[in-house]
Amino acid sequence: MALTSKITAYDPAWPQRYEADKVLLASAFGDELVAMHPVGSTAVPQLAAKPEIDVLIEVSEHRNEAARDEVFLTLGYVRGSDLSEGHHFYRRNIGEIRTHKIHICRRGHRSVIQMLTFRDLLRSDASLRQRYQDLKMKLEATNIGGMAEYLEKKGPFIIAALLEVDNRRG
Repeated sequence: MALTSKITAYDPAWPQRYEADKVLLASAFGDELVAMHPVGSTAVPQLAAKPEIDVLIEVSEHRNEAARDEVFLTLGYVRGSDLSEGHHFYRRNIGEIRTHKIHICRRGHRSVIQMLTFRDLLRSDASLRQRYQDLKMKLEATNIGGMAEYLEKKGPFIIAALLEVDNRRG
């Protein structure tokens, strides 16, 4: 079972792809929009990644979800299963290729803190970034269970990095 796309070398066009959709995505939220962030590996310069733009959207409340779903549908996004309580997920594919993933969480949600912290760690620590890239390439090469397997096997690395930050903070 394949991943949603193949890991490729970092592409400097990824930030522009995020910026290109930012205004359109914001149109689905009105006054509940708090902030929008590029996250995931495509938000980390010099890191190989599946070329899927990850966007984290912070909201004050999850209001008008049906209306949001309709706007997202017109933009080509399909709502997936919630990743946790209050962590809504959308995806956009072109044909069979995943191009974008949207995470919508209330401000302060645990996922917001984790995604931003891990992104910033990878941006600032070249050694961690290389180890993470090596792990991702290995997981892609040995993957037989698809995305669920890939995400499950990346999890311990991410958790260890976040725990190290927590331990440093005291």
